[in-house]
Amino acid sequence: MFNLIMKRIQTSLFIVLTGILIGLNGLLFRPNSTDITDVEELINHEQMTPQKLVYETAEIIHDNYYDSSLNHQDWSRWHHKYRNKIKTSADAKIAIDTMLSSLNDPYSRFMDKEEYTAQNDSIKSKITGIGVNITSVSGKIKVVNVVDNTPAKYANILPNDIILEIDGINVNGLSLSKVAELVRGSENTFVKLTILRNEDKIVKNVMRKEIKLKSVKSSIDKNIGYIQITSFVSSSTPNEFIEALTKTHDTNGLIIDLRGNTGGLLPNAVFIANLFIPQGNIVSIVGRNGYKHIIRAQNTDLHVNKPLVLLVDESSASASEILSGALKDYKKAIIVGTRTYGKGMVQKIIPLPNETGLNLTIAKYLTPNGTDINKIGITPDVEVNFSIKDVQTHTDSQLIEAKKIMNKLIASSDKNNNNK
Repeated sequence: MFNLIMKRIQTSLFIVLTGILIGLNGLLFRPNSTDITDVEELINHEQMTPQKLVYETAEIIHDNYYDSSLNHQDWSRWHHKYRNKIKTSADAKIAIDTMLSSLNDPYSRFMDKEEYTAQNDSIKSKITGIGVNITSVSGKIKVVNVVDNTPAKYANILPNDIILEIDGINVNGLSLSKVAELVRGSENTFVKLTILRNEDKIVKNVMRKEIKLKSVKSSIDKNIGYIQITSFVSSSTPNEFIEALTKTHDTNGLIIDLRGNTGGLLPNAVFIANLFIPQGNIVSIVGRNGYKHIIRAQNTDLHVNKPLVLLVDESSASASEILSGALKDYKKAIIVGTRTYGKGMVQKIIPLPNETGLNLTIAKYLTPNGTDINKIGITPDVEVNFSIKDVQTHTDSQLIEAKKIMNKLIASSDKNNNNK
């Protein structure tokens, strides 16, 4: 069933939907993913000079970028600017980065061979890191969760730990992307973390290892099922979600946690939305010059019909917002938390020669009701802020509120069933 539905709902092998994603190893991921299993198909092994690479990339941007005016500029100027000036791969990267910067688009980016390899590894759920998922709370870098059987787990790093320093560098107030850059490194090398746990400062030297990512985990609290989706990047996310549904099958209600989930594969988000929305539009993709492609729900043997609460926060972005927006428009879930990030743009992975790659904005998306959430986000039905006090006391006020709402929904559902 999974393969059939994924084949039906894919709109492009290389469409991606993510903002800034901090993976389960603390590494930085940006728009990246595809639903094909052989990632080697995403690598262009053709070799060409750095100068020619710049020219070819400029042409690809010119022909494919979402805004055909290219931010109201004469794109040919980039050919003249770098003529006979690009000698090395580093020169090419600087030139391409400069071209992309002129678009004023935070989501389009060029990746050298190392960065592109890391992105492809994330699609295969195989990365090198320490095994934590992190987010930013009021400028403080907080550990959201720790993956079992990883270096971070063995080092006794715990959820709600606050990372103060990485290799002696103070990370307070730094962007998540910068923190990720400090954490990542080669396998079998160490990263020194200074963390705050309650009032105690603790230093951990953690060895980076290859980690097989799991993007979905589940648990049961009495009659409530809980499923956390940490990202939509992995091609295994739909199968993992089906497994989680199986484990929580006998519960009377379901909480899906998308907090800190900044996106990933478009087909993954559509697949999961389709399990709750049996018919109708799930998302619309609006491409260059206004062309609109509507992705509709497909017939499936599996349909989830039980009370649903969705947890979101300011880091829930892109693919997370596609799922949230669809469930909200169809009134399939009560959304709890804080306003989502507001990333409504779509990137395409474009393999480039020299085993490099380009993530280029090629479209925007709209919720089923036609709402453009870019730079706006999705407003929760019940707003609950996650505070520093919650971090200090290891309290999850958002999840507590979600469970209260779920208990009311279950009670109401039971009452309606008894009256039939």
